[in-house]
Amino acid sequence: MRFSNKVVLVTGAASGIGLACAKRFGAEGAKLVLVDRDAQALPAAAAAVHEAGQGETMELVCDVGVEQQVVATVEQAMARFHRLDVVVNNAGLMIFKPIDALTGDDWMRVLQVDLLGAFYFVKQAFLHMQPGGAIVNLSSVHALETEKNVAPYAAAKAALLSLTRSAALEAIARGIRVNAILPGAISTPMLWNNPQVKSGAEHIDAGEVGQPQDVAAAVAFLASADAAFIQGASLLVDGGRLCQL
Repeated sequence: MRFSNKVVLVTGAASGIGLACAKRFGAEGAKLVLVDRDAQALPAAAAAVHEAGQGETMELVCDVGVEQQVVATVEQAMARFHRLDVVVNNAGLMIFKPIDALTGDDWMRVLQVDLLGAFYFVKQAFLHMQPGGAIVNLSSVHALETEKNVAPYAAAKAALLSLTRSAALEAIARGIRVNAILPGAISTPMLWNNPQVKSGAEHIDAGEVGQPQDVAAAVAFLASADAAFIQGASLLVDGGRLCQL
């Protein structure tokens, strides 16, 4: 198995893409650090990972937008497992307002989770990860093509691609790889609770909707030795949605 005895930390691990990633890594032999701010959902997530084939998990409550909590989370993981091999920056937040209704607080709320949260974990990975480690950042197709009423989210996800490239350059000398995934429409609570989808303002064709497991497979690939020569890349996982004119 590709991740036997490896320690993988996944943010936003209690549901959706994060949980699918944790289950995929667990099925391939990894020890999991499940990070989420929803303390009540973490035990069920851990149980799902155990069912996928991995019995050793650690569940940590963390608001990724607060640097002190990120530092404490990584320190606890290191104290338990003494190593960190993969970080998956999946935690995300999306709000829906037109630009003229947005406030500075709205912007900071999204940026703290979707951009700064990833930065905090990249920084901690650089401080603790040994050569051979990998970081995978979950961006979005919104980084390239977006829609109205989601400006902070689209901007944060675009900035995350830039952070991925910058981090990749600095990671080379450390023997660490940093890459990004751009999911399209994936069947998660974030998609189906999107008020624009629920209202019909944004039409989602069933054939365009992928599953969290589709993204997890791509994340596991980029984190594995199979992707040893891939650095600073942005991989679309959208079923070809952005190929349409």
